[in-house]
Amino acid sequence: MSALTFTLKTAPQQRVDLSALTPDALADKSLADIAAIELPSGHDKPRVDALFDISGDDATDIVIKNATDRLDYIGHGMRSGRITVHGNVGSYLAFKLRKGEIVLHGNAGDFAASGMAGGLLHVHGNVGDFLASAIIGERRGMKGGTVIITGNAGERAGDQMRRGLVLIEGNVGSYCASRMIAGTIGVMGSTGEYLAYGMRRGTVLLNNAPKLHATIQDCGSHTLPFLSLMFKSFRDLPTKFAAVNRNRVQRYAGDIANDGKGEILVFK
Repeated sequence: MSALTFTLKTAPQQRVDLSALTPDALADKSLADIAAIELPSGHDKPRVDALFDISGDDATDIVIKNATDRLDYIGHGMRSGRITVHGNVGSYLAFKLRKGEIVLHGNAGDFAASGMAGGLLHVHGNVGDFLASAIIGERRGMKGGTVIITGNAGERAGDQMRRGLVLIEGNVGSYCASRMIAGTIGVMGSTGEYLAYGMRRGTVLLNNAPKLHATIQDCGSHTLPFLSLMFKSFRDLPTKFAAVNRNRVQRYAGDIANDGKGEILVFK
């Protein structure tokens, strides 16, 4: 068996919802059935075979080639299997992912990993705003799982994040970890303004000293033994964080204007 491969023929004129193309949804379907699936795209519903050349037969291992930033909702609600994408994608990558693995070789739009509750999202590139954050009208963002970003993330990464692990090897924009409820965010690069604004609980790991607002409290330098256990859990992950092994940090607490039980740990 070979991976079920969807090769985009030409860039679509409208945004396309690819939530129907997951290992769960395509299990036990024939190639003819898959080709006939209609994908929402503006006012139209083009068939899969109108947009993609289809090859392979293993629906547990899906590959999308020639992807563009007009392809949204890749991996929506996925509960098993693997999706590998070559090219850039649109918004809501790994939206409400439950289990399985999504690997993107390219950049993603806004709201990647929003509502994610399990599994692994690995982006070899950059992501837009609201990574692992709550969508409009929701009160919880990412709820579990692991996200690895090898590039940069936009603004509001981890906004209202409830649980899980987000590791960003590049830079992040303003309001990272805003209104964060719990979980862990690691950033190797720089952070924008208003880091941890409204943060309630959770941990932010930083490689570089951030610019902090008035309601983040400096708690001094500490050696925290629990960090050795955390870093040990990173060692099997495909990220630069796997090599981190420092438990001496400058600790900050906050946001003290909103319960103040969160922490920012800057490696020394």
